[in-house]
Amino acid sequence: MNDEAEEREETLEEQTATAYHEAGHAVLALYLGRPIHRVSILSNHLRLGQVELTRGMARPSKDFVEDESIFLLAGMAAEARHTGSYSHGHAGADLRAVRDLIAARAATERQAEKLERRFLDKTEYLLDDPALWMAVELLVAELLAKKTVSGRAVKHFYELAERKAEKQA
Repeated sequence: MNDEAEEREETLEEQTATAYHEAGHAVLALYLGRPIHRVSILSNHLRLGQVELTRGMARPSKDFVEDESIFLLAGMAAEARHTGSYSHGHAGADLRAVRDLIAARAATERQAEKLERRFLDKTEYLLDDPALWMAVELLVAELLAKKTVSGRAVKHFYELAERKAEKQA
C-alpha cells in the first residue's frame, strides 16, 4: 500500500457506514449479554473500526455458535440496513469468522450455507426491533461526533432506547 492510500481520509458516507457497522456489533453484543469496553470508528491498517468486549464478564450462552455468529453478522446487517446493500468487503473478517464457527457444526457445505442464512435472518430480525434499532442510531450519532465511545456510554444509549421504545409502544 502506498503512502497516499494510507493517508486517505474517509468520506462522511464511509464513516457513517462504519459507524452503523460497529454500532450493530455493539448493540447486539449488549442484547446477547456481552458487555462492551469501547467502540471506535478510528481506522488503522487492520480495520475501519472496532468493538472491544469486556473480557470475562459475559453471561453464559445457550448456543455459543449462534450468539457469536449473530454478534459477528450484526455489523454487516446494520450497515446494510443503512446503505441498502451488503458490504462483504467491509465484513470480510467477520464473515470468515462466522464460516469457521459454522464449519464445526455443519456436515456439508449446503448445511453451512443454510445455517449462515438462518443466523443472518435472525440478526436482521433482531435489528428490526424498534428499541435495538434506536440504540444503533443513537450510538451512530455519538460515534460520528466523538469517534470513540466508552462501554458505559454504549450501555446508556441502549437503556435510553429501551425506555423510549417502551413509551412509544
